[in-house]
Amino acid sequence: MFDFQLDNIVAWIRDGGYTSVALQLPEGLKIRATEISDYISEHTGADTLIVGLPCYGACDLYDYKGKTDALVHFGHSPIPSQGEDRNVLYIESRSDADLDGPILDSLETLPEKVGLLATIQYLDLIPKVKGILEASGRKVSVGKGDLRIAYPGQVLGCNCSSAESVLDDVDAFLFLGEGDFHPLAAAFGVKKDILVLNPVTKEVRNMAEIRDRILRKRFAAIQSAKGAQSFLVIVCSKIGQNRSAEADRVIERIRSRGLKAYKAVMEEITPISLMSYRVDAYVNTACPRVAMDDSAKYDRPMLTLTELDIVLGDREWADYEFDQIRPGC
Repeated sequence: MFDFQLDNIVAWIRDGGYTSVALQLPEGLKIRATEISDYISEHTGADTLIVGLPCYGACDLYDYKGKTDALVHFGHSPIPSQGEDRNVLYIESRSDADLDGPILDSLETLPEKVGLLATIQYLDLIPKVKGILEASGRKVSVGKGDLRIAYPGQVLGCNCSSAESVLDDVDAFLFLGEGDFHPLAAAFGVKKDILVLNPVTKEVRNMAEIRDRILRKRFAAIQSAKGAQSFLVIVCSKIGQNRSAEADRVIERIRSRGLKAYKAVMEEITPISLMSYRVDAYVNTACPRVAMDDSAKYDRPMLTLTELDIVLGDREWADYEFDQIRPGC
């Protein structure tokens, strides 16, 4: 179960004197939206606005101003580099899942030096797993990320700097969480094994096969784009994904090669939103996972910034690098 801290939300609304509040939840938690809305309205009298737009992270923060007095954002932690807004409350929805000592039986293949990573929901398990692994004689490291990362060991879908910070101290990483989205960021970003421990099912798996399959598709997209004569450089208007200045630099580089480049701003990047543009390839400056995870959806090559380097001849495939979003967005 995930902790929605409803009483804390009620106290925050009352203390702030808010009469209207927007509620923003990611897809997996939207099933609880009406229940949360009812509870808040009954206990505070505030009007609630459920944000029905897609929500992928704190980079996707809803612009509540002019619509409600405040925003409650569920399922993600703040991104420190985006700054603070006292009218935004982050409810991280931590899980109460637990792991016991015998879980080590599933981790026998872990090397002597291990780095620990997690999604925000399972960060509370890091101290316990660290203790279990250290009791087995292993050396355990928990890295501190850059200013897009709120907690040690935390990984975002676009940023694995927590892993990078201890890369020289570990032989492999153990990721605590569900699904592939977040551990794949670490798998793309560091050239070491990423093992995933699902705290709910207790399943342990290696991300190598999934990572390699996606990278083969990225190689194919890069090769396909090498003959492109025109590029649409996409900028996302979302607060934590807007790399407009980077897009301007990319456009200058493309044009310096005698090729055509156009800049387009979008809120949501979808096949339908792109189908009208007559270009040979796309360059995505928004979340890199739009290109990497969803490439099959697009009828033309969709490149990340580092993949464009290869297309333009400024980088070799052997030096492939995950296009992380760094502080400043």
